[in-house]
Amino acid sequence: MIPRLYIDAGLEPGAAAPLSDAQAHYLKNVLRRAPGDALHLFNGRDGEFAAEIAELKKRGGVAAIGEKTRAQPPEPDLVLYFAPVKRGPLETIIQKATELGVAALRPVITERVVAPKLNLDRLRAIAVEAAEQSGRLSVPSVDEPIKLARLLEGWPAGRRLLFCDEAGDDETLEWGGEEGRAAPLLDGLKSEDSSAHDWAVLTGPEGGFTPAERRLIRAQNFGMAASLGPRILRADTAVIAALALWQAALGDWRRG
Repeated sequence: MIPRLYIDAGLEPGAAAPLSDAQAHYLKNVLRRAPGDALHLFNGRDGEFAAEIAELKKRGGVAAIGEKTRAQPPEPDLVLYFAPVKRGPLETIIQKATELGVAALRPVITERVVAPKLNLDRLRAIAVEAAEQSGRLSVPSVDEPIKLARLLEGWPAGRRLLFCDEAGDDETLEWGGEEGRAAPLLDGLKSEDSSAHDWAVLTGPEGGFTPAERRLIRAQNFGMAASLGPRILRADTAVIAALALWQAALGDWRRG
C-alpha cells in the first residue's frame, strides 16, 4: 500500500514538499521506505497528488510532487460538539468522527464532565492519522473546549443542531417551546431538507446531560432532539451512531 501523508504546504506538479521529522522517521524506520519510493500527499485544499521520496534525512526530508490523482471533493459542513470523556473513548471519538467525515470537532464542557485535561495536540495528531488512513482529503479541526451555555448563546445562524437526547422519551421537556418526545433519530432526519442548512451534532458525557441542561438545549429553536434507541449507549458509541445515521440520511454516504 502506498503511504498517504497530510502536509501543510501547497501542492502542485513538479514542486518539492517538505516532510516533517516525524514523517521522515515514520517512512524510514517504521515503513522501511527509501528515496524513490511512492507516496500520496494531500493538504485539505488542493486534492491528492502522487509523489515520491526524494530525500530522507535524520531530521526531516523532501518529497517530489507528481501528478494530481484526485480533485478536492466537496464535503458536508458537519460539526461534532461532544462532551469530553476518558482518554480511550475520547481518542475513539476523534478517530471515528474523522473517518465519518466531520469538518470540525469541539469539546463541550457540561456539568457531568469528568475527564483529564485535554491534550489538543495529541487529539489533532489522531485526526491527521485517521484522515491519512481513511482516504479523506481533509483533516477536521480540533477546537478549544467551550462551555455548553456559551455555545448555545453564540450559536451561528443557519446551522441546525441534532441533539442526541439519551432521555428522549420524556414528554415533560420542550424543544423550541413545544412539548413532545424526541423523535427516533433516522425518522427525524428523513424529514429534513438536506440542502437547507449546515448541521452540528451534540452528544453528552458519560453521566449524561443534567435535567437543567436538557431544558436549556430544548429551549433553543434551531434544532431537533433525537433518540438513539431503547438502550443506553456509551458516549463514544453514541457519537458513532449519530454521525453514521446523519451521513446516511443527509450526508455524503448517499453519493457512495
